[in-house]
Amino acid sequence: MVDAEDKRERGTSLMFIGLALWVADLLVIFYLPSAVKLGRHGMFLGIIATLAALGVIAMVAGYQKRRQAGTED
Repeated sequence: MVDAEDKRERGTSLMFIGLALWVADLLVIFYLPSAVKLGRHGMFLGIIATLAALGVIAMVAGYQKRRQAGTED
């Protein structure tokens, strides 16, 4: 029972981390116009894509952990 509860909590934490990565991604997107003016838009686009991908991976992993914990009851 404790193991399922622990997995559920870890899954929730991963989902929250994924959401935090997306918020950080939005902050990078906010500064994108200034990067275009400086000629560094390629680097910013790489950072945006990386943060978005890591956020999706963390959310999917968290959702799978939570789902897996629910089937062990």
